[in-house]
Amino acid sequence: MGGFAIAPDDDLPLASGTVLLVGPDEPRFWAVFSTSAQYRDGLADPLDRWSRAALEPIARAFGGHALYPFGGPPYHPFHTWALRTGRSWASPIGFLVHDQAGLFASYRGALVLPWAMDLTTAERPCDTCPDQPCKTACPVNAFANGYDVDACKTYLRSAAGTDCMTRGCAARSACPVGQGRRQPAQDAFHMEAFL
Repeated sequence: MGGFAIAPDDDLPLASGTVLLVGPDEPRFWAVFSTSAQYRDGLADPLDRWSRAALEPIARAFGGHALYPFGGPPYHPFHTWALRTGRSWASPIGFLVHDQAGLFASYRGALVLPWAMDLTTAERPCDTCPDQPCKTACPVNAFANGYDVDACKTYLRSAAGTDCMTRGCAARSACPVGQGRRQPAQDAFHMEAFL
């Protein structure tokens, strides 16, 4: 999902090297996760547990560390880190938008590695999106003045909110970038976790 060079004041387990942000390889991700032991065992936080199981061995193999956006406080600044990659930006509705994942940007962890890497950046897709459909796709206009989380959750709990609960957030889904990345079962899983 991108990365950045470690700066001296980053307060990371390594003083130099690279931080790589890791997210789901969609649409292939859901088939892997939904057949995992963590998803099927019925215990709490299956995606967080799966993320640890997937990233810890990689970090160890490369002499690095794995950090996560969950498990705090304190929490690591994943939002700030995403902006530092040059591949994620604030969207018109305030959520992060990624150059390939669109509004489905999701960070499951970060690999802190002990060497420098050449990293690519991209152009903010919203700058060339003429209609910016994310701004008007929400059925309850929850993004009119910031993000009205209460209005969103109230709608999701209603019968009218079934479509968003089963097919995912209408505003995120309206983004032309990242279309077709998510499986409907994955959207439903994430919406249930959000609610």
